[in-house]
Amino acid sequence: MSTDSVDHSIEPGKAETHNATEASVLGFDGSTFLQTWTAEVITGVFVILAVCVTACQIYHHLKNYTVPNEQRWIVRILCIVPIYTLSSWISILCFNRSNVFIYFNAIRDCYEAFVIYSFLSLCYEYLGGESAIMAEIRGKPIAATCRNCTCWLNGLQYTISFLRFCKQATLQFCVVKPVMAVVTLILQFFGLYQDGNWSTKSGYLYVTIVYNISVSVALYGLFLFYQATADMLTPYRPVLKFLSVKSVIFLSFWQGMLLAILEATGVLNAVLFANGQEMISSGTIAAGYQNFLICIEFFFAALLLFMAFPHRIYEDLNAGKAEAAGVTLRDDDGSYSEVGSGSGNGKSTLTSIGARFTQSMNPKDVIEDALHNFSPQYQQYTRQGADADAEFLKDVGSNRGKSGTGGGGGAEADQPIGGGGGNPKNEKMGLLTESSSETDDKSSDEI
Repeated sequence: MSTDSVDHSIEPGKAETHNATEASVLGFDGSTFLQTWTAEVITGVFVILAVCVTACQIYHHLKNYTVPNEQRWIVRILCIVPIYTLSSWISILCFNRSNVFIYFNAIRDCYEAFVIYSFLSLCYEYLGGESAIMAEIRGKPIAATCRNCTCWLNGLQYTISFLRFCKQATLQFCVVKPVMAVVTLILQFFGLYQDGNWSTKSGYLYVTIVYNISVSVALYGLFLFYQATADMLTPYRPVLKFLSVKSVIFLSFWQGMLLAILEATGVLNAVLFANGQEMISSGTIAAGYQNFLICIEFFFAALLLFMAFPHRIYEDLNAGKAEAAGVTLRDDDGSYSEVGSGSGNGKSTLTSIGARFTQSMNPKDVIEDALHNFSPQYQQYTRQGADADAEFLKDVGSNRGKSGTGGGGGAEADQPIGGGGGNPKNEKMGLLTESSSETDDKSSDEI
């Protein structure tokens, strides 16, 4: 029977699911490199290696959980490796299923924003918290140059508003990214989204524009923060950390954009049946190669992150090697104990690595920080202390009920920029007095 007599109709949503059957009828095997066992094995090997390297590092951080305020952010950053690699590998294994990769991309997108926020928060912890940073940079002139895209800041000084913008720039990405991921899934359901389709009738164009703006603002906020605190971050090897996080997230994004451009220019073509009917769209091909490259690249990213966020310094603390320096550490329950006293981990409310991991991945602090940074009521306040937990909102709420200021709470409360108990709209920039918790948290400088 000739191919002309064959009914070529394909049920909606099942075209790529039945590729093998249709291809055999139409006289074409329909295979691409991404569908071969070679691609699956190559990516699988790199994924397993990357996950093993990262899992080992996370395990050692959680086992030696001596500075939880720092290590919880590190654990969150490291988790991007298994999330990215496993989702990409599963997408390759399910390549023949219609657009299944979009659902895994949505998971990656949501966690990507979480990592950017976590990295900036880690830098805050390194420097002792928001008020400690302001005590160092307040009043200093902003180095404004066209090369750094800061010429519009010429003549301005560092204020709490500057620091607030840096946080807001990353937090907006934490909101926009998940929202656009949900929008993508909805558009896909109604057949209005296809990767690489730049048509004005396709949602891909508008999602890409919004995402580009949001990710650019987030990157710019990170850059401004680094420019303001580069000298303060020097003991923590900031260049390696910034490069590792930015390369993991932003280079993968621009790689996806490049593949989309190659698809639009015809370099990457759709897979066709013998009669010219489309079997696998060019957008799916581009997304498949993106997943293939991510599986390989993230093995090297895992090694880079291993060097950028070593666990050895925390292991040394846990072993008591910093006892001579008199470093003060904070336990998981918020109390303090001297290194080598034997009470640090024993008093911990988290009795297992699994419990510590759960505590580290709790996203509640992101919501609380967003409320703090976007609420007009706190725009002229700085956070006292490095903790960003539920106690912050509880303490501030109770203090506001008593005094109406929110500035009399302890280490977890807010203080107005001019000192304690003043008007939050006061524009005077007085020196801040660090709380005891800030002084103790800055002991991480000894590491």
